[in-house]
Amino acid sequence: MEVILRTDIKGLGYKNDTVVVKPGYGRNYLIPQGFAVLASAANKKIVAENIKQVAHKAEKIKADAEAIANAIGDATLEIKAKVGDSGKIFGAVTTLQISDALKGIGVDVDRKKISFKGEVKMVGDYEVEIDLHKEVKKDVKFSVVAE
Repeated sequence: MEVILRTDIKGLGYKNDTVVVKPGYGRNYLIPQGFAVLASAANKKIVAENIKQVAHKAEKIKADAEAIANAIGDATLEIKAKVGDSGKIFGAVTTLQISDALKGIGVDVDRKKISFKGEVKMVGDYEVEIDLHKEVKKDVKFSVVAE
């Protein structure tokens, strides 16, 4: 089943992308929730026209995302956590903690745009990926230290 996405969906695609999904996923979840519409010829023409109208706005959004990526630069964040004797963290580092650390260096990033490359359960150095725009992604290094 071919659908046109109305919003960005992590792991599936971005707004106005035409993607192929299983019929049940499209019929029972994406379309009723308003996340997608059927990819009919009429809907494809409407999306093409909307893309033309929003092209200049998209350039500004991409430029803003690149500015945020440049503001982050090669910064290494420091996340403090309670640690046991073996160096294991009580709980885990969350995207909210990363977002707050980024605010500390003057960059405001929504926590939903941050994804870990692996579990963070020990003291050490790690990386997260920040999805600022569909063409702009930034890897940020952070260190987990004992509180």
